[in-house]
Amino acid sequence: MEITASLVKDLREKTGAGMMDCKKALVETNGDVEKAIDWLREKGIAKAAKKSSRIAAEGLGEIVIVGNKALLFELNCETDFVAKNERFTTLINQIGQILVNASITNTQEALAYVVDGKTVQGLLLEAVSGIGENLSLRNVTVFHKTQEQSFGAYKHMGGRIIALSIVNGSAEVAKDIAMHVAASNPRYMSQKDISADVINHERQVLTNTALNENAESEKPKPEAIVLKMIEGRLAKNLKEICLVNQPFIKNPDVTVEEYVKQKGASLVSFQRFAVGEGVEKKEENFAQEVMSAIK
Repeated sequence: MEITASLVKDLREKTGAGMMDCKKALVETNGDVEKAIDWLREKGIAKAAKKSSRIAAEGLGEIVIVGNKALLFELNCETDFVAKNERFTTLINQIGQILVNASITNTQEALAYVVDGKTVQGLLLEAVSGIGENLSLRNVTVFHKTQEQSFGAYKHMGGRIIALSIVNGSAEVAKDIAMHVAASNPRYMSQKDISADVINHERQVLTNTALNENAESEKPKPEAIVLKMIEGRLAKNLKEICLVNQPFIKNPDVTVEEYVKQKGASLVSFQRFAVGEGVEKKEENFAQEVMSAIK
């Protein structure tokens, strides 16, 4: 029987399984949708799909470096308990080894990547049934460096925060910068990387704050002084979010830029991920959950 796109779509809507898994199920069952549903259930894929609506905001980040290529990604689960499970850590290592050798550049390409006849998304769905929680792959990012440059990688709390740096210089300097990035969370390399929109937004917020403070003050300051205060605060805030201007974590007497210059190095790029950042987490009410369970 011909496996049409509409047949695959129908099975996907009924089970929530991935397109590739649905197609494979239909091939295995000669296009019989009901048998295909059973096939997916038996493989644990349909069961896994039911968990896909759960929020996965815990987990670990991973950095894999092979030669001049570095891969960063985040594998999320629902609880920090599972993130410490050997099955989970084995899975994250497996995915890292698969993806670092793949020609992918982002999360979408990573999920669709096929290895041994199975997509990475399918691999995750199979793992869900064994681990018992929803799993989500996020923030897949690939970096390349030249032979003369160095990678620096740092994982905090076993991977709750991961950071990568690339420098023109030694691996020791690169590792120090990665550690600093993990701790200080810079948003930009330098002020020239900050868009005009971001600067204007920050200036507007600071202006409104300063004007409100001045209006409520017993001794309001002249407008010219208030405007100088705003620009001073703006300059200070912009410096705080730029890597080159931040006090170096190992020696706060010098900035990061001064530190790398002392070491005869220069900064190229950096990246930092914190597990679950940007994921809207569900507010848990434990008492209510218990009461619901005993009703």
